Amino acid sequence: MNRPVLLIDGEKRIELPVEIRDGAVRIAPDALNSGIGWELKPEGLCRGEVCVRVSDPSRLVVDGEVDLRGLADLLDRPLALDVAERAAAIGTPRAARAAQMESLEAPDFSLPDLDGNLHSLSQHRGKKVLLIAHASW
Repeated sequence: MNRPVLLIDGEKRIELPVEIRDGAVRIAPDALNSGIGWELKPEGLCRGEVCVRVSDPSRLVVDGEVDLRGLADLLDRPLALDVAERAAAIGTPRAARAAQMESLEAPDFSLPDLDGNLHSLSQHRGKKVLLIAHASW
């Protein structure tokens, strides 16, 4: 039975119907196209005018469905996957991350202070900023 997985791709959050077999998440090609815009074509995996050649189709397509890990690998993007929670996140491509690291400029983000007022990193460009992060895990 196809049950949705929440897929986070940048700012987009999409619920995609998938099949989960042996810990692998598989997406029907039509759901992949309607959900995140990638389409399997004879020339490769395409989104708009951009096509990525699929040199080993068996790593991407299994039983007629697209393997999510194979998709992330083909696009050179990291994948965080929690099958039990039915959630996945596809990260920024390696080339884009490398360009950000070379520029030494942190991506902009906004967070609330203790009073709920939003502060963006871009508001403090050119100043020294100390960020303290905590995670419960």
